Amino acid sequence: MLRYMGLKLKLHPQVYEPVEDSFLLAENLKVRKGDFALDMGTGTGIIALLMARKAEFVVGADINPIAVELARENARLNGIENVEFLVSDLFENIDGKFDLITFNAPYLPGEPEEPIDMALLGGQSGREVLNRFLEEVGDYLKPRGRLQIVQSSITGVHETLKKLENMGFKAEVTAKKHMFFEDIVLIQAQAR
Repeated sequence: MLRYMGLKLKLHPQVYEPVEDSFLLAENLKVRKGDFALDMGTGTGIIALLMARKAEFVVGADINPIAVELARENARLNGIENVEFLVSDLFENIDGKFDLITFNAPYLPGEPEEPIDMALLGGQSGREVLNRFLEEVGDYLKPRGRLQIVQSSITGVHETLKKLENMGFKAEVTAKKHMFFEDIVLIQAQAR
């Protein structure tokens, strides 16, 4: 059991346990009262549940069915009802448009073999999952919608910023945490 910012969260060995990257996003969430929000790669549901405190409604999506079940359990455990969790390979099962979309992207190079690996391994270069997300995200944002993306310095932060700029977003690194061999950064972007 993890206790964080007033939440009680059950954990599971096949679901990504919130650590520094999750906490960096949690401490810098830009959710507004009345937002419709989407937390991509929700894991335990920590970010979705924190967003639900202010947002009108939150959708938490994860490719890992074990994570989705755990997130639902954590919502019940904390009495949070304005949130829905669903299994989705990125936007595959997502409908509607959102004011805020968050994504703690898998960013290590490698191909997943177990459910837990999907939270960490972003494909051959480490960017494949993030690049797919960036290609599709514009279709799911409301006008003036906002993005918050957690990424590692080892998988090209500048490349992500450039892609977002080319897509018509104003994008910047708004928070950073230095780890052993990398910086974990939080990129904030707003549609123009």
